[in-house]
Parts: sequence; C-alpha cells; structure tokens
Amino acid sequence: MTTAIRSGFGRSLSLALAAILPVVAASLAGQYVTFPNLTPWYASLAKPSFNPPNAVFGPVWTVLYILMAFAAWRILRLPPFMRHRRMALALFYGQLGLNALWSFAFFGAHSPLLGLVVIIPLLAMIVATIATFRRLDAVAAWCLVPYLAWVSFATVLNASVWWLNA
Repeated sequence: MTTAIRSGFGRSLSLALAAILPVVAASLAGQYVTFPNLTPWYASLAKPSFNPPNAVFGPVWTVLYILMAFAAWRILRLPPFMRHRRMALALFYGQLGLNALWSFAFFGAHSPLLGLVVIIPLLAMIVATIATFRRLDAVAAWCLVPYLAWVSFATVLNASVWWLNA
C-alpha cells in the first residue's frame, strides 16, 4: 500500500470519526439522562393528544442522528480553507451541544420550562446551520431538514407539556 493511499484512508477515517463520534456522544448523553426519567416522572405528566408513543422516539432519533453525522461528514470533507466551512461546523457542533443539553434540562431537571429555554435557541441554531451548510453543500443542508421538522414538532410538544403541567 502506498503512502498516499494510507494517508488518504487515514484522512477519510479521521473525518468520519469527527462526524460520527460527537453525534454518538450527544445521543448517548441524551439517553443517559432520558431513560431513567421516563418512569415515573415523564409517565406521570399530562401530555397533549398528539404526543407520540415512547417507542416512536428511538427510531426517529436514530435516523436523524445518522443524517446529522452524514451531513457533518460532507462538510468536514470540504477543503479546510473553504469560506463558511468553519462557521458551518461551529454551528453544527453548537446545536449538537444544545441537543444534548435539552435532555438534561427537560428530563434531568424535570423541567419542561427549562426544556423550552434550551429548545428555542436549538431550533434557531438548526436553521442557521442549515442555511450555512446550504452555502457549502446542498445535500448536507437537506439532510438536516427532517431534524428541523422533528425539533419544530418537539418544540410544540415541549410547550404543550409545560402548559398542561404548569
């Protein structure tokens, strides 16, 4: 194997890991704080009629996290000096941090209100990330649109749970 092939493989692996590992970390952090609080705390809350069954959340988030990692990988593989790349990645990783923080606010702190305080800037940051990704890679931007739709729904759900339990 030539050095160029090895170094190309090493770069590809590094970029894949830089896309996948933070997404996996956010997912695991969210699960860590969510699962122990599903019962009895979350189960005891009044919920709106459109609240999905708990079994829906896992598969939906799995698909969304896969799309998020793929989108990040597409941006990471662009030349490092490319205009807006650094901002796009900062927004992506920032929204990923807010994504994980939401679970700690809502489930960990047992506070739908605190969840709202986190999810509203998360929503804005996802929109900014999509807009910035779009300048660099339309496919990466489109990969985040289902995530935006789900977090928009989650915002309404979060607000409804807060309202019904205030």
